[in-house]
Amino acid sequence: MPRTKQRTPELRDHVRAVAVEVLAAEGPAGFTARGVAARAGTSVPAIYELFGDKGGLLREVFFEGFRMLRKHLSDVPETPDPLADLSALMQSYRRFVHANPLLSELMFSRPFTDFAPGPTERRAGAAVRTFIVARVHRCTEATLLHGNDTDIAHVLVALTQGMAAAENARRLGTTRESIDRRWHLALTATLTGLSPK
Repeated sequence: MPRTKQRTPELRDHVRAVAVEVLAAEGPAGFTARGVAARAGTSVPAIYELFGDKGGLLREVFFEGFRMLRKHLSDVPETPDPLADLSALMQSYRRFVHANPLLSELMFSRPFTDFAPGPTERRAGAAVRTFIVARVHRCTEATLLHGNDTDIAHVLVALTQGMAAAENARRLGTTRESIDRRWHLALTATLTGLSPK
């Protein structure tokens, strides 16, 4: 297949999507501009022209991860039960991290030395938290939870990321039943602890 020569928005989108795939397949150690270019059917100079350097490409993958997560969470419907919806949202977050472990590592653990998130990157994560805050607010407004909406959202996100990382590392149990039981315990205990006394 001939290499794509045009530095178009379509090429940028294509390279970004391929970069996500390369990260998933090769991990941080195997993620190179050359590898992404080869799989995308373009050249390393095209990658650098589009993204600046490997760090710029990783930055785009980072943003794409949060776009994917936001869309994934948006697919969780709202029902008349805000607390059940919030629990379902955290389970959706869990499934995203479980399905995208290396992308999640880039988003939350910073495994690359040539990519350090700045204020713009941190705002990408904040956009996801804002979405979760809105779901938390439904619970506090209905007096099902008590506390500051943003504080509760931070706690739930930290809990979910930590539990999901433990699950991906196979430190949460050896059977689906035990893993699910521990997830249920963690979410239930947290939400119960946040309920009005």
